[in-house]
Amino acid sequence: MARLRAPGGCPWDREQSFDTIKRYTLEETYEVIDAIERRDWENLREELGDFLLQAVFHAQMASEQGLFDIDDCLRAINEKLIRRHPHVFGDVDATTPDEVLKNWDQIKASEKPKPAGEASILDAVNRVQPALMEANEISKKAAKAGFEWEKFDDVVAKVEEELAELKAARASGQASEVEGELGDLLFTVVNLARWSQVDPEMALRQTNLKFRRRFTHVEKRLREAGKKMSEAKLEEMETYWQEAKQA
Repeated sequence: MARLRAPGGCPWDREQSFDTIKRYTLEETYEVIDAIERRDWENLREELGDFLLQAVFHAQMASEQGLFDIDDCLRAINEKLIRRHPHVFGDVDATTPDEVLKNWDQIKASEKPKPAGEASILDAVNRVQPALMEANEISKKAAKAGFEWEKFDDVVAKVEEELAELKAARASGQASEVEGELGDLLFTVVNLARWSQVDPEMALRQTNLKFRRRFTHVEKRLREAGKKMSEAKLEEMETYWQEAKQA
């Protein structure tokens, strides 16, 4: 990467910056996840290489500006892993995953103390992530602080309440209200997932994959019948959809 960025190197690589590369960093992250979900280990090997390249690319740009280099990054993560695993590298007891996470959070909080009166437990939640993931982290933090329903049925009731409010907003015809109520409904569904011990991001990704597979089957069957989707009736597409479900 140093060679690519150097004078006489690659014109494209040389003109990149943190801001232009960050979109590729996100893209490569999702491609790694996709390969895992498809259980395509050959592709995962390649995607992990692309993923590692992003770290090297950012570190090289930082090195050129005298900020830090890749060795500093690796040293920092090594130190962090040791520091946040005192049950492995120290004399702290933690025999369950929950105990490990509790210690992790406490150590993390102590590393970056905030002035009194300004700190929020939600400050630790990264805002630069998909909204579904952010909502999940926010709800977890709030629940740990005691801001929580008493039982699962209470969450279900809240979902039903938010759905009713969304219907009312649609009836009013106010677009801004519909957006707000839909957001409230989605956030509550995220809490429903948390109570069910399901990662909402992963659940939705699995559903997306399932929909892709079934929809592709419908397209294939219609092509075999010599039809375009615009020409098919919903009942016919539903028949093929049910076929896909049985496959």
